[in-house]
Amino acid sequence: MTMQIAADRPAGPRQRIADFIESPRIQRLIITLILLNALLLGLETFPSVMARAGAWLDHADQVLLTVFVLELLLKLVGQGWRFFRNGWNVFDAIVVGIALLPSSGAFSVLRALRVLRVLRLVSAVPRMRFVVESLVRSLPGLGSIGCLLLLFFYVYAVMATKLYGERFPEWFGDLWSSMFSLFQIMTLEGWAEIAREVMAVSPWAWLFFLVFILIGTFTVLNLFIAVIVNAMQEPHTPVEHKAVASADDVAALREEIAALRRTLERDGRT
Repeated sequence: MTMQIAADRPAGPRQRIADFIESPRIQRLIITLILLNALLLGLETFPSVMARAGAWLDHADQVLLTVFVLELLLKLVGQGWRFFRNGWNVFDAIVVGIALLPSSGAFSVLRALRVLRVLRLVSAVPRMRFVVESLVRSLPGLGSIGCLLLLFFYVYAVMATKLYGERFPEWFGDLWSSMFSLFQIMTLEGWAEIAREVMAVSPWAWLFFLVFILIGTFTVLNLFIAVIVNAMQEPHTPVEHKAVASADDVAALREEIAALRRTLERDGRT
């Protein structure tokens, strides 16, 4: 019976605050304000707009910052220490906290970091969170592929320096120049000009560049995409779906307990 009474007991003030600030209506409002903030920060890049409405834009930016700070404070009050267990909450706090730092004198460069507030859209939109979480899950695989790519670059850079460094020192004069040139070739930006000039001296150089592009661009880089896609396709239950399911379960349990209490009271009267 004690458990029944506790289940029917109304939520406390902190829980009501948490439910309010995390409600879909408030979250949609926050998303709208983030988009508005992004628009205002973009307008500040136009000197003509700043000349006519610079003061108004600054005031609007301060109002939006106040709203974001208030939202985080309400989340902190409602969730308590659980606030810091959620990585997205910590991310939002850091992004908003940067805007609270002084932006004059030696700290004037921090004013440009206000645009980081736009990144809060990632934590506010579930689909964006899903993409970022998939990228995080794929980091171990990406690290292994990155090491493989670095090893591949190192071997080819040493080969390029030995083969073509004497004739083309601007591209392959040393290890670092060769790695930079190979990176440019891997991006397929201007690689044909480099290859043709080298081929004019070494006719068989086309084989060197062809193998490098096939392995580096069309194989290793595609492995990055494969790992990310695989992480996004792994079966999982999004956090928001878990929260909805949990809320539905609690509501159903409360209805069952209330019905059981009514039945027990009716039997007691009879």
